[in-house]
Amino acid sequence: MKNFAFSKINYILLAAGFIIIVVGFILMSGDATTEAAFCPDIFSTVRIKVAPMVCLFGFLFEIVAILWPAKKELEN
Repeated sequence: MKNFAFSKINYILLAAGFIIIVVGFILMSGDATTEAAFCPDIFSTVRIKVAPMVCLFGFLFEIVAILWPAKKELEN
């Protein structure tokens, strides 16, 4: 078996962190204000408080996923 930089659990945690970050960016998206119309939704709590915190949590989760210790396999 080849020695990879991360174990299987690291890759699973990295994928979960990536999904959390994507969800945060999706929460931030929405209609924009144009010159023709003002959209008050740009000041919603979800877009300016919750979504950035979700992204921050995702990035912190990525750091944890990278630093997660791999269990050493017993060599006979």
